[in-house]
Amino acid sequence: MYPRQQHSSLSISSPTLKRKMEKAAAEESLFKKYLRIFAVVTAYWAVSISLVFINKALLSGSTNGTTVDAPLFVTWFQCVVTVGLCVVLAFGAKFFPNSGKFPQLGLDVQVMLKVLPLSLVFVAMISFNNLCLKYVGVAFYYIGRSLTTVFNVLMTWVLLGEKTSFSALVCCAIIVGGFWLGVDQEGVAGSLSISGTIYGVLASLFVSLNSIYTKKVLPFVDQSIWLLGYYNNLNACLLFLPLMLLNGELPTLMSFSGYGNLTFWTMMVAGGVFGFAIGYVTGLQIQVTSPLTHNISGTAKACAQTVLATYWYSELKPFLWWISNWVVLFGSAAYTRVRQQEMEKNHKSKVIAS
Repeated sequence: MYPRQQHSSLSISSPTLKRKMEKAAAEESLFKKYLRIFAVVTAYWAVSISLVFINKALLSGSTNGTTVDAPLFVTWFQCVVTVGLCVVLAFGAKFFPNSGKFPQLGLDVQVMLKVLPLSLVFVAMISFNNLCLKYVGVAFYYIGRSLTTVFNVLMTWVLLGEKTSFSALVCCAIIVGGFWLGVDQEGVAGSLSISGTIYGVLASLFVSLNSIYTKKVLPFVDQSIWLLGYYNNLNACLLFLPLMLLNGELPTLMSFSGYGNLTFWTMMVAGGVFGFAIGYVTGLQIQVTSPLTHNISGTAKACAQTVLATYWYSELKPFLWWISNWVVLFGSAAYTRVRQQEMEKNHKSKVIAS
C-alpha cells in the first residue's frame, strides 16, 4: 500500500507544481515585457529631448565656437550623417544576412525622383523646425509647434477628402485656443519672437504634409522605412546645397572660427546621430506599445521638456503661460482619445458588415 500512496501523492502534486511553474514563467514574461516597454519609452524621451537641446545649443547657444548662425548648414550636416549611418548599417547587414533588419542600398535615380515630392516637404519641415528653435526658447518650442494636429486634420480634408468628426474639431479648437494664449503670454513675458512663431506654424504645416506624403511614397520603396529614410535624406543633402547659398550662409560658414573646436563637431555629429535615432525609437515605441500610447508618450514628453527647459535656462513664466501649455496638452490628448474611439468604432462596423 505504501508505494501506491507515494505514487498517488506525486500524481496530485505534479499538476500543482506545473501550474506554479507556468504562473512564474508568465509573471517573468510579463515583467520582461514591461521592462522592455519602459526601456523603449525612456530611450524615446532621452533621444527626443536631447535632440532639441543639442539643436538649440548649435543654433543659438551662448558658448563661443559651438554656435553657428547657419541653421540650414546644421540641418544639412544632420542629413549627411543620417545617409552615412544608413550606408554603414547596410554594409554591416551583409555580415548578418539572416537578420532581415536592413535592406541593401543602391543609387537608383528613378527612386530618388519618385521620393522627391516627399523630400521637398521634408526639407521644408526640418528647415522651419530648426528656424523655429533658433528664434524661440525650448520652453516655448512645444507651443510654437502645437498646431501640427490642426494642420493634419485640415490637410487630410484638403488633399485626401477625409472628413473629421465634430468632437475632433472641438479638440482642434482647444489646441488653437491654447496656442493663442501661449503666444499672448510669451509676449507678456517679453520673450515672444514673431518670426520664430511663424516658423513654428510653418513647421507644423509641413509636419502634417510629411506624414501624408510618406504614405504616398512608401510603395515606391517596397514599404521599407529604412530605404525611404535613405533616399529621402540623400535627396535632402542635394536640395540643401542651393538653399544654403540662397539663404546667404556661405559667407557665415567661411568666417566661422569654430571649425577647430572639438565640442562643436561633437555636438554636430551627436545631432546627426540623434536625428537618425529618433526615427528608429519612434517606430520602436509604436511597435512595443500602440499609436495611441506613442501619442500620449509624446505629449507627456513635451510637458517634461517644457518643465526641464524652464529650469535649465532659469526662466520664470506667468501663470497663464503654464495654463496655455496645459490647454494644448489637454486638447492633444483628447484628440488622440477621440480618434482612437472612432477607429475602434469603424473597425467594429467593418467586422459586423463582413
